[in-house]
Amino acid sequence: MKPPALRNPFAAKPLPEQPDIEAAALRSDRFRLEREGEWRRLERIVSRMERGRIRGLPDEDIADLPVLYRQAASSLAVARETSLDAATLAFLEDLVERAWYQVYGPRNGLFRWLGGFFRGGWSRAVRAIWLDIVLAFAAMAAGVAAGWLLVARNVEWYFTLVPGAMAGGRVPGASRADLAETLGVADSAGGLSAFAAYLFYNNASVCILAFALGFAFGVPTLLLLIYNMAMLGAMAWLFNSVGLLPEFMAWLSVHGTTEFAAILLAGAAGVHVGRNMAFPGEASILAATAQAGRRAALVMLGCVFMLIVAAILEAFPRQLAGFETRVLIGVFMLIAWVALFALVGRRGSAETAS
Repeated sequence: MKPPALRNPFAAKPLPEQPDIEAAALRSDRFRLEREGEWRRLERIVSRMERGRIRGLPDEDIADLPVLYRQAASSLAVARETSLDAATLAFLEDLVERAWYQVYGPRNGLFRWLGGFFRGGWSRAVRAIWLDIVLAFAAMAAGVAAGWLLVARNVEWYFTLVPGAMAGGRVPGASRADLAETLGVADSAGGLSAFAAYLFYNNASVCILAFALGFAFGVPTLLLLIYNMAMLGAMAWLFNSVGLLPEFMAWLSVHGTTEFAAILLAGAAGVHVGRNMAFPGEASILAATAQAGRRAALVMLGCVFMLIVAAILEAFPRQLAGFETRVLIGVFMLIAWVALFALVGRRGSAETAS
């Protein structure tokens, strides 16, 4: 019996059989010819929809669009798996991507979406979180009262509640004339644009933080609202102590009715998300949070617009207008915001367009 032949580990391995190029090409052609009619029909439908001519499409094409899209997607998966020719693969990838946008993509453009947002989408989202607005408003009112009472009991609290950079010359011990000067009318608008940019950044930071903290079940958001409004209460006490409370309120109302409304809505949006996480009801926590997050995101988008308006009012009309004009602007803005949120979009659906 002959011993088994030893295998040389260094011997070259036999090359695998070369693929039958002609057979592969024939397979690719047969695959394309069997389905090309459906692809071309889908391409014609998608092209007409991309040109905005959807009204001219037959009902049959509209009804068959999802089916044709799924068939093209299935063909693309087969083409990738079997390594069909590059031209067929590239055509299918482009066609499936275009068809996806027509089947599942957003139906409205940016400007149409913004139109729907301002015509009722934003207002409906605000009305949907009314309970959270009540909670946020209660926290803000408590903050004003706490700031007033703390400083009235011990004036040292003023320096704790009001940062030095924000206080400026508005500090306890300042004379009535000095405090009145901080509320005076500027001679011109020079340099106020930079002031407006700073104020927008500061207020936007408060709003974003109030919203972000809502994910901790809303409790930090309420505490932040209390702290920020305690600062207002402390300053109100200071001006009241020298008999300038009406002038201070007029000075504040120009932008305050817009700015504090934005902070209120941002805080309410954060509380809304946190409250739905803590009490999701019959839905899962994830589903309840996702739904609340979409609604709160619409409210926050509107807050950005409000902060832009508040920064402009704070830097220009407030600095250049007198007492009566400040009061009129503040009251007008308050009525405008309340009317927007209470009346606009009443006939629409309860959910805003997303």
